[in-house]
Amino acid sequence: MGLWNNDAVKFISYLCHKYETQIVMDFRLKVFYSVAVNLSFTKASKELFISQPAISKHIHELELQYKTPLFHRTGNRIALTQAGELLLSHTRQLLALYRQLDFEMNLLTDNFSGELRLGASTTIAQYVLPPILADFIRKFPQIKVSLFNGNSQDVERALLDGRITLGLVEGTTHQPALSYTTCAKDELVVVAHAGSILAQQDEITLQELCSLPLVLRESGSGTLDVVENVLASHQIKPSQLNILLQLGSTESIKLFLENSDALGIVSIRSVTRELMSGQLKVIDIKDCLFERFFSFVRLQGDSGGIEADFIRYLEQIHFS
Repeated sequence: MGLWNNDAVKFISYLCHKYETQIVMDFRLKVFYSVAVNLSFTKASKELFISQPAISKHIHELELQYKTPLFHRTGNRIALTQAGELLLSHTRQLLALYRQLDFEMNLLTDNFSGELRLGASTTIAQYVLPPILADFIRKFPQIKVSLFNGNSQDVERALLDGRITLGLVEGTTHQPALSYTTCAKDELVVVAHAGSILAQQDEITLQELCSLPLVLRESGSGTLDVVENVLASHQIKPSQLNILLQLGSTESIKLFLENSDALGIVSIRSVTRELMSGQLKVIDIKDCLFERFFSFVRLQGDSGGIEADFIRYLEQIHFS
């Protein structure tokens, strides 16, 4: 009796065919993506270092497989069909997953371990990082992660004191000894409790905002920093506002609003559930938008280490 019986030979042949087909399909999707993004067979040929007839053949095979044209061809110009747009959307997601898989596998094989001492300002620490860190710790249990929470000035001070090695802040003021890298966009919104008399309005002017009772974050917070800068661009000083109270957390502001006829200015990320449930309502400010950016912050000169790996990890999962 031979080393392999007939069924085993057939099974091995099936597996080889299956994985060979998958490899060909993966490459065809890369070819399609290059053509779709560049809208040019010639540019895709140069980008992928394969001949233009080979590019055309791969696209033709995809169109045969899906039984529909992927490109409109008019002379020397091409445009995506509806099917092409759909395939591009899915291909973009698949290629992003491949890149993330490759990145995470490299982290594992490089013995990605150690201690990550993070600091984050309140909004980021409470509403942005927790689900990201839960996934990160599940994937890399050998990393010891700690998270310091404070306002933006607290985080910068902790970094300068050596209590943390990487910060994420939401303010606009910068310390000269620190290096800042923008990483995500955020919007601040004016909100009122749904039961408040103020919630009867959908939009107000900046002048009306100045006269209405406000509850804001404390001095040193990134949120207050952004509010003051935006108002200053409209020639409005903090002293012109009707500030009832300043509180040390967004959660405190939300609880205060539940029991008062006042407005609060908070990150849209912090009130998603309350807006969905109808507990809070956003009041638009005419011709005024409170936007800001979250930033990574490190000591000047620091660029490597586990902190750089964590930044790349966030970039791979499209932290935004």
